[in-house]
Amino acid sequence: MLGRVSRASATKVSRYFSSTCRSNGKFNEPLSGHDMPRAGGIASMMRLPVQDDASGLYACFVGVPLDIGTSNRAGTRHGPRQIRAESSLLRKVNISTGASPYDSFQVADVGDVNLNLYNLPKACEDIRNHFSRIVQTGCIPLALGGDHTMTYPILQAIRDKHGPVGLVHVDAHADTNDTMLGEKIAHGTPFRRAMEEGCLDGHRVIQIGLRGSNYNVTDYDWGREQGFRVVLGHECWHKSLTPLMSEVREMMGDRPVYITFDIDALDPAYAPGTGTPEIAGLTPIQGLEIVRGCRGMNIVGGDLVEVSPSYDPFGTTALTGANILFEMLCVLPECKYLH
Repeated sequence: MLGRVSRASATKVSRYFSSTCRSNGKFNEPLSGHDMPRAGGIASMMRLPVQDDASGLYACFVGVPLDIGTSNRAGTRHGPRQIRAESSLLRKVNISTGASPYDSFQVADVGDVNLNLYNLPKACEDIRNHFSRIVQTGCIPLALGGDHTMTYPILQAIRDKHGPVGLVHVDAHADTNDTMLGEKIAHGTPFRRAMEEGCLDGHRVIQIGLRGSNYNVTDYDWGREQGFRVVLGHECWHKSLTPLMSEVREMMGDRPVYITFDIDALDPAYAPGTGTPEIAGLTPIQGLEIVRGCRGMNIVGGDLVEVSPSYDPFGTTALTGANILFEMLCVLPECKYLH
């Protein structure tokens, strides 16, 4: 559902898009800047049509306005809205790779999860139930976040459909703490909970970009003991990550894979609008190499998390996040390539 928007209101929105969005006669397309100024139109993801469920969709964009799992700077509840606003700059074809998702399958924005912002376990239940409805239709969700706690209930829903999945995890932090201030659920614990609950195939998990000061030199050992491959941030300095992603494709094979991209994986010079920034991070170019390197994998979902707009008055962080989500759309299994 579209957050708290009624079905009648959602129908009105859909009618609006039916009259303004371009269509190739078969699939939805983003509203073009040639047909409506980019400052106009309703701010859906890429100004796509909006619908209140995933019926008839191959893929969808869905917002998760969550920030009550954060440990430092809050504000990621506003991330989905800002990502959508900045996404008006994006166009339908990926000229670099030739990917043309809107000539390949049906995509829409299905609004936001209506979640409880006063109770984190209840919010996780809301997220899991919402994504369960999406994935049971066969639709591939691409989520706009929202703090990284959200990936835990999303992976629960993905597991219920696909079983344990491989994970391409791009982040400055491992997010494998057992507890934070005594709590089992927080944005620093999702992948320990997911592993404990059979959501992940530990030998098909890679974490890329981990860095920063830590509490102990053994902080990444738990993940390695589960079979995770850990690529530290300094191991990525001054190099292309394309060769690494060739190894990752072989590691993932043809079984289901989920992509989770924390915007703080990027250096804060490029993405300052986040809650727990760490210096000496990845570049946007390396971020694109990672996502484009997922082409050929059996991707069953993905997310872009931890965009906190109030710490970036220029919107660059959200714009970068919108582009990364588009790149995820471009590597989904059924996407056509025009060159």
